Amino acid sequence: MHKAGFVNIIGNPNVGKSTLMNAMVGERLSIITSKAQTTRHRIFGIVNDENYQIVFSDTPGIIKPAYELQSSMMDFVKTAFTDADVLIYMVEVGEKELKDEAFFNKIIHAKVPVLLLLNKIDKSNQELLEQQVHWWKEKVPNAEIYPISALENFNVENVYNRIIELLPESPPFYPKDQLTDKTERFFVNETIREKILLNYDKEIPYSCEVETEEFKEEENIIRIKSVIMVERETQKGIIIGHKGSALKKVGIQAREDLEQFFAKKIHLELFVKINKDWRNSAYQLKRFGYNQK
Repeated sequence: MHKAGFVNIIGNPNVGKSTLMNAMVGERLSIITSKAQTTRHRIFGIVNDENYQIVFSDTPGIIKPAYELQSSMMDFVKTAFTDADVLIYMVEVGEKELKDEAFFNKIIHAKVPVLLLLNKIDKSNQELLEQQVHWWKEKVPNAEIYPISALENFNVENVYNRIIELLPESPPFYPKDQLTDKTERFFVNETIREKILLNYDKEIPYSCEVETEEFKEEENIIRIKSVIMVERETQKGIIIGHKGSALKKVGIQAREDLEQFFAKKIHLELFVKINKDWRNSAYQLKRFGYNQK
């Protein structure tokens, strides 16, 4: 007997969804920062075993959209409800609501098993934890509740084993040597975008998109040319920094991570271009892989 299924992770921004998926998959596929809206796409992480295949799906944090990009991000969350075999609803200690009532109704009326993971318990105490478990049992009666710490890997293995039990009998959906549904260029873009999130403040990271124009793999080196898109001239100046110092820092940090990810020497060239109001352009969003309509 072979089992396979989609295990889709949803929740508010910054509850630890990407940290959990990376821990489950054993690879760093989703970027992780302390800033909200770090994940913009739906990213698959595939775990293969002789007797099963788990397709984990990381999704953007649930928000009320303010512009077209955020609407597209919420469309990725909607699709996570339609194809889930197991739904993981992730919350953190102290949290008591989902930022969208319609999504919450979908969770409590889900036709598939729901695992509610109460994350960041390393920042809590026993009394608060017991109160939270009781509160969520009443709020989401159809869910199995697991207190975890994704960062500390506490109780993650028990959740993983329960997922295997819940998987339906099925042939694999992907080749057994496949790790993700995304391309190499996608991970280059995400690695660079992570460094932008870490190095710049306020609106700058949210106004940026990264596009890799060239990815040439040679025997001993990968040569990459990537463009950072911004919406305004002032943002371009901030990204580049004094005499190019800020852009150089992003490039060095991204190259170091990419060398580890691809296990190969990387030559990375970064450029900055203005792409006005790309976050509200249906054409641009489709080009960057957001708008699937």
